[in-house]
This record gives sequence, C-alpha cells and structure tokens, in this order.
Amino acid sequence: MSGMFKNCYSLISLNLSNFNTENVTNMSSMFNNCYRLISLNLLNFNTEKVTNMSGMFNGCNSLKSLNLTNFNTKKVFDMRGMFDGCNSLKSLNLTNFNTENVKDMRDIFSSCKTLVNLDISNFNTGNVNDMSYMFNGCKSLVNLDLYNFNTENVNYMSDMFKDCNSLKNLNLSNFNTENIKDKHNMSDIFDGCYSLKKNNIITNDKRILKEFDNKNY
Repeated sequence: MSGMFKNCYSLISLNLSNFNTENVTNMSSMFNNCYRLISLNLLNFNTEKVTNMSGMFNGCNSLKSLNLTNFNTKKVFDMRGMFDGCNSLKSLNLTNFNTENVKDMRDIFSSCKTLVNLDISNFNTGNVNDMSYMFNGCKSLVNLDLYNFNTENVNYMSDMFKDCNSLKNLNLSNFNTENIKDKHNMSDIFDGCYSLKKNNIITNDKRILKEFDNKNY
C-alpha cells in the first residue's frame, strides 16, 4: 500500500471501512500530499505486520484530527516523516504506539505548526538512530516532556527542536548524547527557540546545554 493515495490533491473524503490490511507490510507515503483531506477513519486498520510507516500522513495539510488508537506498531522500524506537514493537527495521542523497533524518527512531527498537545510518553526510543528535525517547526508546542526518551543509540540530532517558537518547558532529563561523534549532527538543535530559557531545560547532558548557548535566533 506504499504511496497508494499519494498526491491525490483533490481528495476530500475517503471510505476505507472495508479495507483488509492484515497482510500489509508497507504503508509508507500512503496518504502523502492528500492536501484537502479533512478527516480519516482508520479504526478498522490492522497494522500488526506493517514495518514501514514513513511519510504515511506527510503533507496532509487539512487533516484536523487523527485517531490511531488501534494501530499496532510493534514491527515498525521506520517512522521518518510520518506526520510531517500535518499543520492543521492540534492534538495527537500516540500513547498506544509501540516504538521499540523504530530506528528512524527523523522529521516525524516536523512542520506540525498548530500542534499544541502531543502525548508520546510511552515512546521507546532505545533503538532510534536518527532524531534530527523531529520537532522542527512545531511552532505551537509550549511544553514537551521527553523524560522517557532513551537516546544512547542516537547518532543524529541536528535541528531537533528548531523553530519551536513557543516552547517554554523542555524535559530532557534522560538524554545521553555520547554516541553523537560529529558535532554537526547536533547543530542548530535549538535555533529559533526564542521563548525557551536555559533554566527551563531539564537535563544533565552538558552538550545539550552547550548547544543551547550556541543557538541562533
């Protein structure tokens, strides 16, 4: 089902109630650039065999709500850009997501400009290698609690919170950046975070604080 509805620019509604997805392994870019799609009911989707969800909702500019409470993501290894450009979504509850096998989260929430509420408290990031641009352009996020994030295997973190203009509180208490060998892979991590103060970042990682001191407005 990779790219199945990709670039269906004029699509406003979609009835998928009879879809049998029990054997599907690839849903990457499935709804990519469905610009005018306002709602999407995926409650009947069986995703237990899916391994790739990269770009699945990328560019769904008009999508205002998304219920993924039934999604089984245990086998997914790629979530790169999954919600990139969903700039009408105001809240997203992903507490049911099992991300223990995910290796790529680059751009997963990038350009979600109106996202105010984001619950990823159950994210298991122990195998994630790439978190660059993860929250880039999330201009409406005020609070972000990533206390549960395990970053010991992350090699790329550049631009992770770039242009989170409204961000005021950030919990990175368990962040470990020891495996990021190239300093460029942590560059611009806080650029454009002009509402964030250093004393509102919870972290014991000295490199994180150094990058905050080096940020550009």
